[in-house]
Amino acid sequence: MTADLKLETRKGLPEHLRVLAEKYPAPTWAAHPNFNDLTSFWLERHLMFRQLLDKMIADAEVALDGAPGPRFGAELSRYGGFFLNQLHHHHMIEDDHYFPQFTALDARLERGFEILDADHHALDAHIRDFGQHTNAVLAALQAPGDKRTALGRLHEVQEDFRKFLHRHLTDEEEIIVPLILEYGPDMQ
Repeated sequence: MTADLKLETRKGLPEHLRVLAEKYPAPTWAAHPNFNDLTSFWLERHLMFRQLLDKMIADAEVALDGAPGPRFGAELSRYGGFFLNQLHHHHMIEDDHYFPQFTALDARLERGFEILDADHHALDAHIRDFGQHTNAVLAALQAPGDKRTALGRLHEVQEDFRKFLHRHLTDEEEIIVPLILEYGPDMQ
């Protein structure tokens, strides 16, 4: 994949992959007759991922500004584990079930699904990194000594992850929702 299409460097989808996104701008999606409950649920999952990550970043920033609060470790473990597990599962369902069906609907967007699939593989590495740094913070919280180094590194990883995840989710939404609006929501 060319550098301009890699998740870590992509600024957005190429224009030829935005053909349906131009036809169906995001502010019009919910009012479209083909916008159904499953599409709404899928977008809500994306919103949940964004909100969870924002919360974990905000919590890390508070902890970096002072001593981590008494619930910081428990919440980091709970939210971090939930976030990573749900995101991984979400991508598996997309890769195994939905993307093959969507790809068949419009050949113009086939390259877009290749990009999204590559994103999922790239995000797998970021998920592992996120998990490792989360675990490093949790271990540091249980041990005497420096906690700020591990916490600072986790915060950097979280911020990078937010950029990558936001880019991926936005591009995915700009491919998939307009595709559903164009061809109908009847997926198996």
